[in-house]
Amino acid sequence: MTPRLELRGVRKMYEGGDGVLGVDLTVMPGEIHAIVGLNGAGKSTLMRLALGISTADAGWAGIDGVPVPAARWDIWAGVGHLLETPLAYPELTVRQNLRLSARLHGLGGPAADAAVSAIIAELGLEKYASRRAGRLSLGNRQRVGLAAALQHFPRLVVLDEPSNALDPAGVILLREAIACRARAGAGVLISSHHLDEVSRIADRITVINGGRVVGELDPAGTDIERAFFAIVRADDEPGSRADHDALAPGGREPGGRADREAGR
Repeated sequence: MTPRLELRGVRKMYEGGDGVLGVDLTVMPGEIHAIVGLNGAGKSTLMRLALGISTADAGWAGIDGVPVPAARWDIWAGVGHLLETPLAYPELTVRQNLRLSARLHGLGGPAADAAVSAIIAELGLEKYASRRAGRLSLGNRQRVGLAAALQHFPRLVVLDEPSNALDPAGVILLREAIACRARAGAGVLISSHHLDEVSRIADRITVINGGRVVGELDPAGTDIERAFFAIVRADDEPGSRADHDALAPGGREPGGRADREAGR
């Protein structure tokens, strides 16, 4: 079976030191794969590389077997993503924004209207459907961004910290919406630092530290936070990293303990 998303030896370095160092990762159809890590671990960079927003220095990324740089519109129409700040035209209503997004993903006419109405109900946006996006709270703007990413039932879903700014009701609605897409065959990649939340939904949890995959967590584990920090602490121990050829300029490993303590 072809992965919805595959990364092979993906590497991206920045002058400041943070980056991604030779990551291998797959997201299979119907799978919810979470990546977790401390701030600066490389989660957001990895997602930008997966979507072709950033260009890798080395390695390969593919969606449904198609190399990301060569992917045409029909591939991208089947992708839904939300990275960092949700984008919406502030002068347009929620419904107008979602209809525009639906059209960009290949839905038109009655199909677009049906998809928009369905996602508005699914994510609890009925009360705000006619409100201009610029007048929404941060949490409701996040819901609109998630709605735009999910409404067309994409084959691949990529969400960076999707529960940011959501209230508890919004988190539950999001969890159900993601599970629904996975049941329909989508591959889902999410990043989060909310370990308890991802353990409720993920099939696989990969730990990223210093730009590298350093372990996996059992979503059914009894103390996932303790297991996570044990993996990160072990990786931060002096001499624990074998990939010495990936040292940043000046001999410093990017994204490790020294960088985090310095606020990088």
